[in-house]
Amino acid sequence: QVQLVESGGGLVQPGGSLRLSCVATGSIFSMNAMGWYRQAPGKQRELVALITTSAVTNYADSVKGRFTISTISRDNAKNTVYLQMNSLKPEDTAVYYCKAVRSLTSYWGQGTQVTVSS
Repeated sequence: QVQLVESGGGLVQPGGSLRLSCVATGSIFSMNAMGWYRQAPGKQRELVALITTSAVTNYADSVKGRFTISTISRDNAKNTVYLQMNSLKPEDTAVYYCKAVRSLTSYWGQGTQVTVSS
């Protein structure tokens, strides 16, 4: 089992920045990838950014150049993935979910709200 705990969401004005964090604990050996998804009201959950254990990254077109995903693996018991979000827009408002993929099984965090509004 993998446990994911997200933090860093909140209210920010357009043009502002936030950094989301997600700590993965538990059986994180053989982790394949970690990433961030988001879901706005009335919309489907969508990929924001993903990073593999080989440091290959993938971004949604809507966030390229504004968001950066990175990860730190301190030991075999804990991984942390970050999402640095700059130049935030109102359309970035959503619940952001952390996802981890291990041995073809997906694990999800509880979500953290990001609201971009003046």
